[in-house]
Amino acid sequence: MKNITTRQFSVLGDCGKIYQFMLDIYERDWRNGVAAPFFEYAFSSFYSWMDISCSYKDRIWEDNGEIVAFCFYENPVTDIYFSLKPGYEELAPEMITYADKHMPKKDGKNQLILFGEQTALINTAKELGYCQIYERTDMQFDFEDVLDYQLPEGFHFVKPEEYDMDKISKCCWKGFNHEETEGAWDHQHEQNNYQLQVAPHATMELGVIIADEQGEYACCAGMWWTPENKLAYLEPLCTIPEYRNRGLAAAALSEMYRKTKKLGATHMTGGDNEFYKKIGYKSAVKWTYWKKE
Repeated sequence: MKNITTRQFSVLGDCGKIYQFMLDIYERDWRNGVAAPFFEYAFSSFYSWMDISCSYKDRIWEDNGEIVAFCFYENPVTDIYFSLKPGYEELAPEMITYADKHMPKKDGKNQLILFGEQTALINTAKELGYCQIYERTDMQFDFEDVLDYQLPEGFHFVKPEEYDMDKISKCCWKGFNHEETEGAWDHQHEQNNYQLQVAPHATMELGVIIADEQGEYACCAGMWWTPENKLAYLEPLCTIPEYRNRGLAAAALSEMYRKTKKLGATHMTGGDNEFYKKIGYKSAVKWTYWKKE
């Protein structure tokens, strides 16, 4: 017999429990909510882009002490996500209502992020006056296919035991175009990069770094290997501006494919950029965005 209780999320006490919950309910199309590394990557980024000051508003539902549902935000704090265990769809109205009344808002509004097969949550959102304003589809690479792009001449893979944290941080700074708006790399947010590398389920050794002949890091691909779901979770991926369109990212993902396939991975995440489609990724996760008029 179900005995549903609900409580607020605790950063110190619940991160590990939520991670396990997300592992348990994972589906490749995210019909039950985000993959576990999505959550851990966000909460490990609290030093730079992830604001955890409102995390006390995140809400947990339990059945006889077992987590069965979770409502939380990521970045920005007004983007609200839902994880719901199959068989507990009756909680959808309570979850959407909670988000509508209590989760962070800007100018009196927030945005619900619902995945394509989260039918109970989508129907409830409609009933409460939310309208879909946008959608996109993330792609994944199925390991039944082969990913085999070669490393361009003049570049090499850096051995994991030789990874340099400062060089990784600089590569990400340049690769995500921070130089254009925030100036040259000067060790900004280096604490955040350290926190990511030492997160509980980080697998830095499975990431791929490509350097040029002078040793500058040109491309960085991070890997959060999730064996319970046979999932190779890619985060982040970037190439510094002067080396874009040279095939480095495709070569990095090919190397990552080789590393994780040996471990039993069946699929690897990507994004909605046309780049992924060009190298063989296929549509997998439909994101829909909902707001009240």
